[in-house]
Amino acid sequence: MRLTILGCAGSFPGPESACSAYLVEADGFRLLLDFGPGSMTALQRYASLKCVDAILITHLHADHVLDAVSYVVVRRYAPEGPYPVLPVYGPAATAERIGASYAQQNEGPLDDVYDFRVLEPGTLEIGPFSVTVDRVNHPIETFGVRLEHEGRVLTYSADTAPCEAVERLAEGAHLFLCEASYLDGEENPPDLHLTGREAGEIAAKADVGLLVLTHLVVAWGSEARTLEAAQTTYHGPVEVARPGARFTV
Repeated sequence: MRLTILGCAGSFPGPESACSAYLVEADGFRLLLDFGPGSMTALQRYASLKCVDAILITHLHADHVLDAVSYVVVRRYAPEGPYPVLPVYGPAATAERIGASYAQQNEGPLDDVYDFRVLEPGTLEIGPFSVTVDRVNHPIETFGVRLEHEGRVLTYSADTAPCEAVERLAEGAHLFLCEASYLDGEENPPDLHLTGREAGEIAAKADVGLLVLTHLVVAWGSEARTLEAAQTTYHGPVEVARPGARFTV
């Protein structure tokens, strides 16, 4: 598997990064995990507009889904003709959320563009990937994701506060892409996001190979403090996600 970071900013685009979007490739198949605002720019820089074979939306907060709205125009109105209908996996309201956000008069539903498929906790096959999803600790329905391919494991926490589900999904992962939105030592709202220390604790419990911190709210936080906090609880390799970074899992 190869992971490309298209966007990794938390909550809103930062000065150096779009919001959450992660391209995972194996056997010529390209799965997009989340499609946050601004990330279609990076998709064109590191892959292409045509490359996506499926999209998995972890939850319906704007910073994880809005470029799936803009992508309707790309797939429906390409000069060479409409692209094939694309599978989109997500929470139960995904079709309604994307459809309402697009909402162009007299253009009809989006079933010529997207084949919406509702996620439920469990394991499914998407292309060459065995994909396990489970609900994690966030105010709206949100799924953490575990991808397996040829004995290799990549786990994506999505947005979550500490919970047993994300620990299970991360168990033994070769790469753990984990959100770390909050700073330790602050009065952070409960049941919403992780700190660097908490991300490190999960990585240590799950015995992961590499921890990659993502979804940092750079304008309000501190990358250095987040990284340092993670390294106090997890003593394996830790990196901070950067747009364009690529990892072989």
